[in-house]
Amino acid sequence: MKSEMVFVFLTLCSLTVMSVSAGERSFSIDYKNNCFLRDGKPFQYISGSIHYSRVPRYYWKDRLTKMYMTGLNAIQVYVPWNLHEPVQGTYTFEGDRDLEHFLNLANQTGLFVILRPGPYICAEWDMGGLPAWLLQNPNITLRSADSDYLQAVSNWLAVLLTKMRPWLYQNGGNIITVQVENEYGSYFACDYNYMRHLRTLFRAFLGEDAVLFTTDGNTDKELLCGTLQGLYATIDFGTDTNVTTAFSRLRKYEPYGPLVNSEFYTGWLDHWGDQHASVDTQKVSRMLSDMLSLGANVNMYMFEGGTNFGYWNGADHDTQFRPVVTSYDYNAPLSEAGDPTDKLLAIREVIKNFRDIPLGPIPPASAKMAYGFVNLQKIGNISGLLDTLSPQGPVRSQNLLTFEEMKQSYGFMLYRTLLPRDLPHAISLISPVNGIHDRAYVSVNGGLLGNLILGSDVLSDWLIYSLDIDGAIQSGWPQSMRKDIHLFSETDGGEESGPTVYSGTLQLPGPAHDTFIKFNGWMKGQVWINGVNLGRYWPQRGPQQTLYVPGPLLSSSVPNNITILELERAPQHRRVLFMDRPQLSKTTAPS
Repeated sequence: MKSEMVFVFLTLCSLTVMSVSAGERSFSIDYKNNCFLRDGKPFQYISGSIHYSRVPRYYWKDRLTKMYMTGLNAIQVYVPWNLHEPVQGTYTFEGDRDLEHFLNLANQTGLFVILRPGPYICAEWDMGGLPAWLLQNPNITLRSADSDYLQAVSNWLAVLLTKMRPWLYQNGGNIITVQVENEYGSYFACDYNYMRHLRTLFRAFLGEDAVLFTTDGNTDKELLCGTLQGLYATIDFGTDTNVTTAFSRLRKYEPYGPLVNSEFYTGWLDHWGDQHASVDTQKVSRMLSDMLSLGANVNMYMFEGGTNFGYWNGADHDTQFRPVVTSYDYNAPLSEAGDPTDKLLAIREVIKNFRDIPLGPIPPASAKMAYGFVNLQKIGNISGLLDTLSPQGPVRSQNLLTFEEMKQSYGFMLYRTLLPRDLPHAISLISPVNGIHDRAYVSVNGGLLGNLILGSDVLSDWLIYSLDIDGAIQSGWPQSMRKDIHLFSETDGGEESGPTVYSGTLQLPGPAHDTFIKFNGWMKGQVWINGVNLGRYWPQRGPQQTLYVPGPLLSSSVPNNITILELERAPQHRRVLFMDRPQLSKTTAPS
């Protein structure tokens, strides 16, 4: 904590600045005049958050252009560690993970970058961006000065920050500020040694001139534990907060320098089982105007939310565990599909009052197409597909093993054992407290009994199958094996409940456009199109009813393969519907 005094924060930057020699680039903090300096001149950023990990690479330029044409001069970007180091020591920065290509596109568009490399990012992203392989060490303490954790962090940041250093503004790039950790004051540990270690790492790899900052929530507890000398303190809050009160609190911890709201919430996220969230446009535009009038630097979180493809959706845990839905639309100015909204237009009108915005119209919404119904055929129950989905065979274990112990980070696992004796009467199957960390389905002789808690010390002698469903589908299964497998017809008997794979094809009548897939009558599961895991569906729980299908994933020349893993029970009609609009709420959108 840097001061207990509350300072007046209405002072704007002085226009008297030092001259800068030609060609010299610098970005710094002017503590005397309470502003940022870019090349020695006062600078105020108006930024929006976009996550390259939630937007298909094909659309990066489109989204960045729309943000620039709204009047933004910066974007804010998280870097998910687990996206780039899925296996310890193996790094990937290609394709949709090509961070430097994304930074280059932003630079070409005319946008500065506020980089948030973690190592923890939250972002409602799986495990807050921390890789699951960290948990293979059962004694590790995450986000702390634990030596094993610090070693893994140091190895990762040595790779990432070395890549990022040439992209710093003073080195010719477009990164103007870099966040250290993320809202650390919200974490129970409050470990200053951990934050000091991170500060040392960031300085070592980025240099003494890099502007490093922290972001924390609008409480004294969060700001006390999340701030550290040598890291510039910023705050986050939304439209339910008094601007004067929030910035006054920030001044207790950062008496001088620019005012910064690093996460001004334009909307909010959805959890499974909640109502679809929204934030009033007038409140957003009014508070944005108020903050900019004070000379504050503002990042709007989110400006485009995007999609939690695959297994990347995370969860919040306050009083209960609350998983996030597949859509990260966030009621943001740009929709999940990148379409401009009325909120974006209102924000643009506000920005016009504070800076010149680019001439010309904002690029329009992408074309959407309703492709109609697609019938699916049953491929088989998971228990009958193990040769394909787990070709390496099972691991035998006396006791149940966790995903981490099986070295599997995502997806699905099948545990199988024999009951020790016949059971003439019903008996409870019990799990110890906290025995299941996600979700388990328990069946006997292939019949689904229900969504029960599975114990780790009741039954023994397990066969554990690590299921590589994604790998099989990416290799062309099940469509590539249609001649070799029995497809179940509508009249086939047998158990229809329990984890089962279904497949079909979509033939486009013309060019490929964005679309949305709806699951009327389906319960809960996962869907792939042309080998790409679109994410989880759970219409019975809601609120989300459709999943976004980006047009670039589809082919207009060959049939598009659709594969569904239904975990509970498929509808009798076994079909899905491709619509030209999203339905993110059970109640407000048409059926």
